[in-house]
Amino acid sequence: MIEEQVRDRLNWAGNYEYRARSLERPTSLAELQRAVGEAGTVSALGSRHSFNDIADSPGTLVSLDLLDPAVDIDEAALTVTVGAGVRYGVLAEHLQRRGFALHNLASLPHISVGGAIATATHGSGDGNGNLATAVVALELVTASGDVLTVAAGDPDFEGMVVGLGALGVTHRVTLRVEPTFDVRQDVFTGVPWDAVLADYDAATSSAYSVSLFTDWAGDTIGQAWLKSRLDGAPVPAEYFGGIAADHALHPVPGVAADHCTQQLGVAGPWSDRLAHFRLAFTPSNGEELQTEYLVGREHAVEAIQAMRSLAPRITPLLQVSEIRSMAADELWLSNNYQRAGIGLHFTWKPAQREVEALLPEIEAALAPFAMRPHWGKLFVADAAQLAPLYPRFDDFRALAHRMDPDGKFRNAFLHRTVFGQ
Repeated sequence: MIEEQVRDRLNWAGNYEYRARSLERPTSLAELQRAVGEAGTVSALGSRHSFNDIADSPGTLVSLDLLDPAVDIDEAALTVTVGAGVRYGVLAEHLQRRGFALHNLASLPHISVGGAIATATHGSGDGNGNLATAVVALELVTASGDVLTVAAGDPDFEGMVVGLGALGVTHRVTLRVEPTFDVRQDVFTGVPWDAVLADYDAATSSAYSVSLFTDWAGDTIGQAWLKSRLDGAPVPAEYFGGIAADHALHPVPGVAADHCTQQLGVAGPWSDRLAHFRLAFTPSNGEELQTEYLVGREHAVEAIQAMRSLAPRITPLLQVSEIRSMAADELWLSNNYQRAGIGLHFTWKPAQREVEALLPEIEAALAPFAMRPHWGKLFVADAAQLAPLYPRFDDFRALAHRMDPDGKFRNAFLHRTVFGQ
């Protein structure tokens, strides 16, 4: 086991400095068990792509980057079991080589499997659940240092998948897979807002995955990215009066598209199309902030209009916003628990003081639509505000108390947003 000070104390975006006293990097399950069992307080670090303090600890951070990833595919069961510290892009490449696929990927393939599912991170698509919905089993190291394996159908399983790091350190994850498939990606510009909002359901169901990029100002959406499965519905030749791009585009206007996945309708494997950015490149220098709020599908148009009305406040601080859709699920702390929804994502300029001053205004505007913030991004809502938004919130708190009665996995984030302390 390698134990060291947290030398690089900043997250990927550079907006958060970790406060943990030490970092442990176990090289085996036994070392991970010892690190967790002997710690006073401990959290798993992940890939540092969270924009808040969810992955911090007042005591010890544990990184899984030195553990054997051991990607094991069960072809008969159509599952893959993988180390929680593995990045999605690496897993995707491995699955593609073997002829298999995941149902979806997030915008960034650089995030870890364990961290993504623990925060209900998602891709897009009316029929696609978030990444955590592919989980069929988890192997956790609990507060005592013991190993606990749970699977779909077990009591409380649906409360453990999106666990926010409150229940233990995830060692390995088993995910549902399917046969590989090809995708083409087409981008349209200048799409009129009025046309999209007049038939929003048609707009988001036009492809397997649809992302709308906007700065909220003006009468047109900046870009519409359509990812179409070649084994699915016909590829749309037009999109609500938009203009088909004749060259590759980056979601942020004026930025070169070199790091983006292939566009212009060129078909290729899902592993090279479902994410927005390529694994081989860092999509930006990290000098950005991110916020996202998810609302029920039935409130989509009203929520979008509420954000458009705030354009004079939002646009000056914004790099770009992305609107995506996702299917309902049964995971207790998922942002889409028992409701299909849309995500209103904001990539901000690195102006944290100004952004944090604006967030209460955005949250107030979205409050009538029962907005749920993305757990790994910047938001200001606390446990008192969040509890009524999740029907199983109290059940999750009770589960955490049973699994971690002494609060070994608690940190400032969990005290503030879950336990209300």
